[in-house]
Amino acid sequence: MQGKLSEIDIRSILQLVELGQRTGELFVEAYPSQPVSLGNPGLSYLQDARSPRTLAEPYWFVFFLNGQIVYAADRAANLSRLSDYLRRYRADTALNTLVVPSIAAQNALEYGYLWALLENHTLTPAQGRSIIQSMVHETLFDLLGLHQGSFIFELGPALAPQLTTLEVTPLLTKIMKQVQEWKQFHPHIQSPDQCPTIADIATLQETLSKRTLTILDRYADGKTSIRQIARYLNRDILTVSRAIYPYVQKGVIQLVYNIEQETETGVRGKLTRAKDFRLHQKSRNLRVVCIDDGITVRETVEQILRHHGYEATAIANPLNALSLVFQLKPDLILCDIAMPELDGYEICAMLRKSTAFRQIPIVMLTGKDGFIDRVKAKMVGATDYLTKPFGESELLMLVEKYIGVSNREAVQPGESLANKAADGLEIDMTDAESISPVSFGE
Repeated sequence: MQGKLSEIDIRSILQLVELGQRTGELFVEAYPSQPVSLGNPGLSYLQDARSPRTLAEPYWFVFFLNGQIVYAADRAANLSRLSDYLRRYRADTALNTLVVPSIAAQNALEYGYLWALLENHTLTPAQGRSIIQSMVHETLFDLLGLHQGSFIFELGPALAPQLTTLEVTPLLTKIMKQVQEWKQFHPHIQSPDQCPTIADIATLQETLSKRTLTILDRYADGKTSIRQIARYLNRDILTVSRAIYPYVQKGVIQLVYNIEQETETGVRGKLTRAKDFRLHQKSRNLRVVCIDDGITVRETVEQILRHHGYEATAIANPLNALSLVFQLKPDLILCDIAMPELDGYEICAMLRKSTAFRQIPIVMLTGKDGFIDRVKAKMVGATDYLTKPFGESELLMLVEKYIGVSNREAVQPGESLANKAADGLEIDMTDAESISPVSFGE
């Protein structure tokens, strides 16, 4: 089952899955969003230096067992949401010491980590169920307000093990009411990702209790979103929005967008990663590895990227590529999908099991521009995809999007780094011990 949300709404899709008692995964991707209206005088924005093209469109997964929801994810490879929920139990720092769970290689990264926390008794089963219920509720709240996008439901084995299952109909009844009430906050509150900041502390001191003022003073910092506040306080988005709405109307509390506040892992912020990246840039050329069995693509990618100062290495044999990338330590990996012996999906899934490649951008190269390919790519943890044939500007735009502009002179052609690594250096596969093949049915 697949299609566009202009043809069928999310509510009907969920009800069909429930009615058919289906087991599998629902993937939903939003269409590119339009610029947010700036007509609200009480709304301000923190400018983001990146182009809008660099912000990935939202997507979600909902996992079903016999028509009931097991878990729902808002990002396939992001631990920030889980980290926020763990703050309820002062367990967010535990993510730093966890070994990557085996089920975290697919599109259930945070689910795998949640189970690891249960297994080492950092969380109780009751706490785990509470977190999953909140995640599902939050995801459905976003989905039920979505009207433009694409979806696909694939039958398959259930996400295992299961900690809880949730009936669809009662959830829909409750959340649809919240979605309708949410609309009443417009235009003063436009998104759960807006961050409250106190504009008039004196007025708040006169009208709010000391306890409420303490909570606002702690979280209304212009950096913590409505969504995050709801997670920290174990409340839903609507409850938090309802509480601040009168003060937003009066201008006592203002809302800002702080895109730079987002985190990819929930452990380390973008400002820290940016600093690390700048230091990394100074130490050597930015390095890109292209895995493709087509000689034309390999030569083209190497020529373009080297001309613009990148250190580009093309690898033809996917079996060799899996071990060579651990030696080369690239900043970005371009990987063809259709290859013999080992396809791009399998390579991506294997690399994502390694801590060394959990956050490295992996871009899939495909000759197809189909929705199924994009779904599979995201399911195995791919960062983005690029459709072949592509031109120089498209390739450079994508590379700059994920690792930035090279600040070096053009790299002169020479002996391939892949050849050097294969000929004389020992490959350290410590991070790859848990890697095992995966497969996809067509």
